[in-house]
Amino acid sequence: MIEKYKKAVVVAGMIAVLAGIYGIIISSQRLGFGPEQKKEALALQKNEPDINLKAENKATPSEAEGKETPDSQPIPEYFKEGVEHPYVATIQERLMELGFMENDEPTSFYGPVTVSAVKIYQRQNNLVQDGVVGPETLAILLSDEAKYYAVSLGISGDDVKRIQNRLYELGYLMNKENVNGEFDATTEKAVIKLQELNQLSVDGKVGRQTMNLLYSEEIKPNFLTYGENNDIVLSAQKQLKGLGYLTTIPDGNYGKDTVMAVKQFQARNDLVVDGYLGPSTRVALENGEARPNGLVLGEQGESVKRVQELLNKYGYLSSSNATGYFGEITEQAVKTFQSDNGLTPDGSVGVQTLSYLSGDKSVKGKTGGAAGSKKPDTDKSGGGSVNGNVNALINIASTKVGSKYVWGSKGPGSFDCSGFVYWCLNQIGVRQSYLTSSGWRNMGKYKRISNYENIKPGDIIVEKGHMGIAAEGGMVIDASSGNGKVVHRKRSAWWKSNFIVAWRIFE
Repeated sequence: MIEKYKKAVVVAGMIAVLAGIYGIIISSQRLGFGPEQKKEALALQKNEPDINLKAENKATPSEAEGKETPDSQPIPEYFKEGVEHPYVATIQERLMELGFMENDEPTSFYGPVTVSAVKIYQRQNNLVQDGVVGPETLAILLSDEAKYYAVSLGISGDDVKRIQNRLYELGYLMNKENVNGEFDATTEKAVIKLQELNQLSVDGKVGRQTMNLLYSEEIKPNFLTYGENNDIVLSAQKQLKGLGYLTTIPDGNYGKDTVMAVKQFQARNDLVVDGYLGPSTRVALENGEARPNGLVLGEQGESVKRVQELLNKYGYLSSSNATGYFGEITEQAVKTFQSDNGLTPDGSVGVQTLSYLSGDKSVKGKTGGAAGSKKPDTDKSGGGSVNGNVNALINIASTKVGSKYVWGSKGPGSFDCSGFVYWCLNQIGVRQSYLTSSGWRNMGKYKRISNYENIKPGDIIVEKGHMGIAAEGGMVIDASSGNGKVVHRKRSAWWKSNFIVAWRIFE
């Protein structure tokens, strides 16, 4: 986004003259400019999670790039739900910068998502929580003393519930009943323990540092993980084995195979993929509706490679074909194995086939010795699954245009930006696990596009705190917090200035 905020509010004197100040702003400056972003020079203060963000060195109207000052549109005294005005973008941008809205290209629409964010901001600043931006809320929002999002003991809301759910997934909250939207003493203790284990400043509040850590790969969970050995791990392994995820004999040791099986299970069952055996994963394992494993043509990863190694062990596949990609050669090897062992030769590796391969059943090896060498299976998509194509991805994404934006939602009726990408890919057969936009920064699984100018339709575009699916003609389809819904829109300069990386699913 463009450089820094315009000085929209003159902070002078006593709080009693705030309304007068706002009137001066309207009459003398007629602020109608578009969104302008501060430089990323705001240092993260480790000992101050509830930090102040300075709004200084504001741009003049003439410095607002690509935007005209709409003198014909005076700024409303009050911004309410349904209002459309260019200045709404400035309000949204500030809310995003302070952590009250998911990052996105700001818009001129003051919709329900903006209303919700404003209410949370008002809550934090002891204002009337009506979701309306009037003189008092605007002055505090744009002041130099504006504080980053933070929650603590005694606060309640949907945002608190989202935080509690993640604490539960990570093992810091022990019971699902604790995910209630109330930041109570139990939640505070969980936050303190998380901060202690992760070497953060311990204050029991969820501020900028703690919030950023919650979904990062660096977070340390509070439960069973790699290297542990006990009966709880053994029980989980048996469940993973029964569902077709574990390819080794359960032994109670949380090793590499178990981590791989847990991740595969989490991906298939719409859980956050972190490889940890936390409360939500254990509950899902014990649920009779848990989705069993199944590998098919086009998949790739460690699970595929393990199956290929087992096929090689029994003489159905050469070692040179153990590439980790489930191509036509692997599919044919699976079919032959299934025929020889009295299974339905469908070429997919489900629970029954995996049970035979992993040694639970008496297996017939391929007659005539090891499989001959063929040209190895390779990923023909340029990275990622080939179950689908660019048109299919864009078409399925287009069917959800207009669907409601809900932070943390993964469909089918509502989405946030990462949940939308996750849902669309899986709908066309790409077995992609759920990741937040930060998790998409270092995928490695697909072809990396580092140059913004090289983006093609069907690419997954990753921005600072946001993501979407590239469409034809420089368009993008994304779940937009600014618009409050899934939109099909032109990629503006905002997308280029906030670009991190893109991933090519299909070549």
